[in-house]
Amino acid sequence: MASADLRQELDCSICLSIYTDPVTLRCGHNFCRVCIDRVLDTQEGCGVYTCPECRAECLERPALQRNIMLCNIVGRFLSTRPDQEETGIFCTHCIHSPVPAAKSCLHCEAHLCDNHLRVHSKSPEHVLCDPTTALGNRKCSVHKKVLEYYCPEDGVCICVYCSAGEHRGHHVEILDEAFEKKKEKLRTVLQKLTIKRAETEKRVQSLQERRREDLVKAAGITERVTALFIDIKRQLDDLEKRVLSEISRQEQRVSLSVSALIQQLEIKKDELSGKMRHIEELCNISDPVTVLQEPDTGDVCGTEDTERRDTQVRGAGDLDVGLISGKLHILFDIIAGINRGIYVPEPTDLLLDVATAGDYIQISGDRKTASRSDINQNRPVTPERFQCDQVISTRRFSSGRHCWEVDVSKSARWRVGMCYPSIDRRGKQSTIGCNNKSWCLRRSNMMLFKQYSPYSVLHDKKEIQLDNKIRCDRVRVYLDFEAGQLSFYALCDPIIHLHTYTATFTEPLHAALWVGNGCSITISGGVRTELGEMIRNLPRDW
Repeated sequence: MASADLRQELDCSICLSIYTDPVTLRCGHNFCRVCIDRVLDTQEGCGVYTCPECRAECLERPALQRNIMLCNIVGRFLSTRPDQEETGIFCTHCIHSPVPAAKSCLHCEAHLCDNHLRVHSKSPEHVLCDPTTALGNRKCSVHKKVLEYYCPEDGVCICVYCSAGEHRGHHVEILDEAFEKKKEKLRTVLQKLTIKRAETEKRVQSLQERRREDLVKAAGITERVTALFIDIKRQLDDLEKRVLSEISRQEQRVSLSVSALIQQLEIKKDELSGKMRHIEELCNISDPVTVLQEPDTGDVCGTEDTERRDTQVRGAGDLDVGLISGKLHILFDIIAGINRGIYVPEPTDLLLDVATAGDYIQISGDRKTASRSDINQNRPVTPERFQCDQVISTRRFSSGRHCWEVDVSKSARWRVGMCYPSIDRRGKQSTIGCNNKSWCLRRSNMMLFKQYSPYSVLHDKKEIQLDNKIRCDRVRVYLDFEAGQLSFYALCDPIIHLHTYTATFTEPLHAALWVGNGCSITISGGVRTELGEMIRNLPRDW
């Protein structure tokens, strides 16, 4: 029943036969191209053209738009009919029994079997082609001559009269040659699409593997943190729940982020497959006019911004070990005296470089404290020395994870951050945060205005205001060089994650301090704990 209903929908309302080269009018009704052309020819001179179905009127002869989708449906329907043989096109002259056609004559607009083909006229005007139902489509609608040429400039197939008329002076190609060129171009695009789809599938598999690894690693850190709290469970039950909750939240964030990227790539893969199917259908069509009149697909395989996606995966797919470690900072005070081996101070390995200190920056004897003085230190002028009230560390980091703390309790105006060694040493652009070679956490005098926060982060003069309720005397800086992450934390109770910059670091990084008038900043390292060692021993890509 469904097949019969479909068969009725494929009948032209003029000839009452299955569509042959169906075209669409503006009103949406479909007809065989030959049928509607004949109807429109009879309406010439009446001053108006009407649709045979709905009588919609048009003052000018309507343009006939080929209905590609309906044409494909007709072709598929004919190919699945059990009574059809081979192409489904039969000899016009064999009226007693259907005989499959071997060729079609464009001049006669008839289909010929092998027997009738032998007695058919060999005159040049009788152009033979593979059996096709779209015979009218192979003739010029204006001159009623066989289409022999293709005009690349206008993208249309033309007859010999067209080439000498409105297309005079255009570079035209022989139809078959243009047909082969178009197919070759389609094959090239299809090959690129195939390669692109394979790359997309490979990336999907990589992301799926990454997601599985992240889940395993998240489970591992959960087990380690849980084991750490076994001996002091009674006192630290609440803290343990908070830490595990943070890990679970980050695990969910990682999984959701990677899943979203996978979904985007799956959609992209489906789009590529759809385009490939369409091009494969064009490559399988034997009618050159049908293929050549199809709009060019162009180079649909432009390079994607893979660097942006890789940055997304790197930024979204890493657990914030610095934040987890920060939440455990209060362990240091709780378990002091319970287990002496858990809390052991670690001497700092960061020293301030006097050779880079500004003229009014005083450096302490242990080279850990920088103070703003009103007295010029009269240091020698060198290319390394900053002209502003700034100093950087002697050590620089080109790999690994590093964490240190800064005491800013004696300062009202300060900047704490990191910079490349190639940062300018002269001018306003040399201050950290005011160029693209440095990142910093800043405290200003904006606290005078209650609606503004005194705290902000700054990079390349682009400032992000932080919560105006933040109050802190100590700041933690956490660097993961390979992951391209630089994070700032306020060491209060509880520890607050202030901001994380994500970038691709192209140079080593120095710790950097800017000190305001009458202010003093002390830079120090972290502390070494059993938990700290556990965190530090995590895999690099965690």
